[in-house]
Amino acid sequence: MDMLFLCVVFMPHSLSIKDLYFTWSKHSDFTLRIPNWQVKSAENVFLYGRSGEGKSTLLNLISGIENRYSGNIQVLGQDMAKLNQRQKDTFRANNIGIIFQQFNLLPYLSAEQNILLAQEFKSVNKTLKFENLASICDRLELSSQLLKQKAMTLSVGQQQRVAVARALYGSPSLIIADEPTSALDTQSREQFIRLLLDSAHTSTVIFVSHDMSLASHFDQQIGLAQLQQQGIDNNVA
Repeated sequence: MDMLFLCVVFMPHSLSIKDLYFTWSKHSDFTLRIPNWQVKSAENVFLYGRSGEGKSTLLNLISGIENRYSGNIQVLGQDMAKLNQRQKDTFRANNIGIIFQQFNLLPYLSAEQNILLAQEFKSVNKTLKFENLASICDRLELSSQLLKQKAMTLSVGQQQRVAVARALYGSPSLIIADEPTSALDTQSREQFIRLLLDSAHTSTVIFVSHDMSLASHFDQQIGLAQLQQQGIDNNVA
């Protein structure tokens, strides 16, 4: 089993950021500065902010997709700057589940194939993986018949469930959701949030949105502008 997977178990914090500074280039007007932010393990966090403020950029920094920064980002106890890009990809595959804004399902693959696709990069036992998949699909009410259908034939609600199953598969310690409810109506948004949080169990969830009506579902509600102004330490009550 991959050592990166082993070393992040039982960390008191899923995320710890210190003195983070990011800009696209020295000529760019956009900067992202976060002095201090910690997220406890198994905590559900609602991160809000205006469009274009840098929420998605921050998620890319946390997940190791974007690497141009100064400061310290530790995810599940791992200093992301100490990993090369291949190691970051492996770390992300083993430890982080991502739910995208448009779900990013491949339309001509079946629901099951969409769930399994990203897991080819994981270094976990295949028998355990398939047992975990059956449990997740049962909780999400994804029948064996539905799993065989192509993604393009599924309703929006069914696509939501497949996207959640893909993120949860393999029991990631951290789940990142980047405005996945922006195209949904009010009732569908509420159903999606309940579905995600009820299914996540012991995973930490960082949910990004500009829709403040969803904030009450989460343990913590944090504004990106507030993080940049003063920093947040979730160890402080």
